[in-house]
Amino acid sequence: MARNRRRNSRARKGGFSVGSIIATVALSVVALGMIGAFGWLKYRAMSNVALDKASLCPVTGPTSETAILLDVTDPISEPTSLDLKNQFRSLVEGISVGGAIDIYALTDKEGKLVNTFHGCNPGSGELADEWTSNPRLVQERWEKGFQKPLDEIGGRLGTGATGEFSPIMAGIQRINLEAFQRLPAATSKTLYVASDMIEHTPSFSSYRDGVSIAKFDASPAREKFRTSLDGVSVKILAFQRPGQKFKTEDLVAFWKSWIEGNNGEFAGFTRLEGLE
Repeated sequence: MARNRRRNSRARKGGFSVGSIIATVALSVVALGMIGAFGWLKYRAMSNVALDKASLCPVTGPTSETAILLDVTDPISEPTSLDLKNQFRSLVEGISVGGAIDIYALTDKEGKLVNTFHGCNPGSGELADEWTSNPRLVQERWEKGFQKPLDEIGGRLGTGATGEFSPIMAGIQRINLEAFQRLPAATSKTLYVASDMIEHTPSFSSYRDGVSIAKFDASPAREKFRTSLDGVSVKILAFQRPGQKFKTEDLVAFWKSWIEGNNGEFAGFTRLEGLE
């Protein structure tokens, strides 16, 4: 008994007991857990990139850029309009979070476009982080600033007024200067052109000169509408005119040559259904 009392006495003199050691370890574990949880929440909050209030684009710049050139210098038929709306809806759905979309309407004035929409996909409420944001507010922001205005534009596709000229090349040149060249080279850049693809300007007109790239290269339009499409992927959504004298394969060859001649990537030529 005396021996046990001496052992207990030594334990008390040392200032610690087994119970106090366990309590200290437990408190340390809890403290570390709280620090870790705080750090994790802070990291998650920092990963939510700040957005520009007007465009809903990341303040650091969009992660990609998609531009759409709509040729409304002439009205199009109901089947063509419906096909275009389906194509438009599909490509809008493909815009990634943080990606920008710009929609331009072609006019009959060279280089004079109407920018009907500029903004980024901020992400819907389904993608919101419940720990660091309000999914309901995120959903409202997405619907009001991105989905609704694009739905309204999609609903108006196919309406247009007859114009004297159709300066498609000048429109592409303007979009390249305004939407693409200001972005870092590594940013993904895609251009969709919805048009009958019949270039018609005083400098060069397919009605007058045909769709010969050799005739185009010999015209003043070659230098006038030259633009550097480096890193830009271009896809054409083509309307069809009744009694069109140009073969589709000739139009494809002409525009493929022009796009690649300006260092762009020709991403395809889709003929929309119906006749314009």
